[in-house]
Amino acid sequence: MITKAATSFEQPRMDIGRAAPPLHHALVTLGRQVELNPRLGELVNLRASILNGCAYCIDMHTRIARKAGETEQRLHAVAAWHEAPFFDAKERAALALTDAVTLIAEQHVPRDVWDEASTHFEPDELAQLVWAITVINAWNRIAITTRMQPASRSARADRAA
Repeated sequence: MITKAATSFEQPRMDIGRAAPPLHHALVTLGRQVELNPRLGELVNLRASILNGCAYCIDMHTRIARKAGETEQRLHAVAAWHEAPFFDAKERAALALTDAVTLIAEQHVPRDVWDEASTHFEPDELAQLVWAITVINAWNRIAITTRMQPASRSARADRAA
């Protein structure tokens, strides 16, 4: 169970892309190399970001998913995908693997989660899924640590100034 005390919104701590451009570029490039169905990829990105509490990535990937044709109903239901009937078996397997990899310290990716994903994804596709989950978890950690601001919040703040 994830519980956190109320947190005030902090200003960004640093522009990590500007502070370490080659490393930032490397992670961007890695993310672009992942070949996964775009809608499924955004569900994975959104789910990991929800679990990690990354407002920046939740905002970004919700907007990208909408542009890719994802419905509001499914986007909202990602937070409770276990109980939501809006996802097919392959999506559910991907979301379960996303949960297990994102929360890896809890159960170290249980065999049944891996086996279920393996029934829905060919080995090369499963490898892409693991990379997608790994990349979004890296981005979540960077965005949370450096206090990256969601674009919609930044844009509103810029317009108000």
